[in-house]
Amino acid sequence: MEKMTYDLIEETIYSEKLPNGLQVYLLPKEEVAKTYGIFMTNYGSIDRTFIPINGNEETTVPDGVAHFLEHKLFEKEDRDVFTDFLSQGASPNAYTSFTKTAYLFSTTKMAEKNVETLLDFVQSPFFSDESVEKEKGIIAQEIKMYDDQPDWQSFMGTIRNMYEHHPVHIDIAGTVSSIQTITKEDLYTCYHTFYHPANMVLFVTGNFDAQSMVRTIELNQAKKSFPSSTEVKRKATEEPETVVVKENVIHLPVSIPKVTIGIKELTKQPHNEAFLKAEMLQGLLLDYFYSPSGTFYEQLYEEQLIDDSFEYSTTVEESFNFSLISSNTREPEQFATRVKEQLVSTKTMKLSEDALQTMKKRRIGQILRSMNSLESIANQFIHYYFMGIDYFTLISAFEALTLTEVNDFLVQWIDEKRLTVCKIDKE
Repeated sequence: MEKMTYDLIEETIYSEKLPNGLQVYLLPKEEVAKTYGIFMTNYGSIDRTFIPINGNEETTVPDGVAHFLEHKLFEKEDRDVFTDFLSQGASPNAYTSFTKTAYLFSTTKMAEKNVETLLDFVQSPFFSDESVEKEKGIIAQEIKMYDDQPDWQSFMGTIRNMYEHHPVHIDIAGTVSSIQTITKEDLYTCYHTFYHPANMVLFVTGNFDAQSMVRTIELNQAKKSFPSSTEVKRKATEEPETVVVKENVIHLPVSIPKVTIGIKELTKQPHNEAFLKAEMLQGLLLDYFYSPSGTFYEQLYEEQLIDDSFEYSTTVEESFNFSLISSNTREPEQFATRVKEQLVSTKTMKLSEDALQTMKKRRIGQILRSMNSLESIANQFIHYYFMGIDYFTLISAFEALTLTEVNDFLVQWIDEKRLTVCKIDKE
């Protein structure tokens, strides 16, 4: 087991790659009472077309399989796994994103036993025709529920405006019609392809002994057999740089309209430094302009175009990259116009060294605060791991960012052809 110490943030992490390919990270923290464990696979809703493990031909599965699979793994032939965790004093959960599926728990006791339960239930799939059919009704209700949520419809509506071919424009849960075509064979195909230990990471942090925990994990995995690992072959999608739709309106029963402006950032960021650089620069600029102390935020607030729901974010993945700026607003047309004007105006701006240093300090402060959360550390560490980046070096990367890099990026950051607007308005 390898030990890595980070003096800057006063953290020590232990890592080991097991013979079956599973990457394990342990971050013991004696000062906390609870333990948090997360078992994540590099597989999400966008992975719909791929070559199955030990296969030769490309296959496309129905939309929503990754999310469906997440649901079904908790259900075994003779029990529900939630009961196992609860009897051991743990609170389990799971989630599916565009690119990842994660299974997790938090507990204040029996940490090693709960890690074993986490590994065992994810690595012992059981799907039957009957249980799959039953689940379709449950997930269909979940999909219909999200159909009426303004925030989610605004989010997905903006993404659909941006992406023409990339499967990120498809809802993570699929559609009511697409999930009706899912079979247990689809689930097993995706499971065996994407849930191989070599495509997964286990991260445990909290109150436990690292040496004892790694022995428990090693023994657990040694009892199981897996086929030889092969690289997962996913279909690459060609996507234009420009948005598909400049503006759309979705009508829902809302009292106040909601508007989201999407920036289709330059796509296909590679791993490592280029990926991290894009994420840092986009995040820093959004902070600079749209945080409560930012010039653009103040303009929007003074013009009474935003309220406390105002937010912004940037999402950078290997095959897609976008930023969103949104708010509930009683003036949807004016809000959309002002934000687009603000964004386009950045092409002629130059930031000062003082401004950059202020931005760096703010972002580093945010990272340090997030490191107080076991959940945040674990999730962020794995996210960056899959992109070839050590999360605990993020602060150093921000410190190394130069004013020239920021201003060079600012010149080409915004193009009107990569901007879109999604409005949620009253029915």
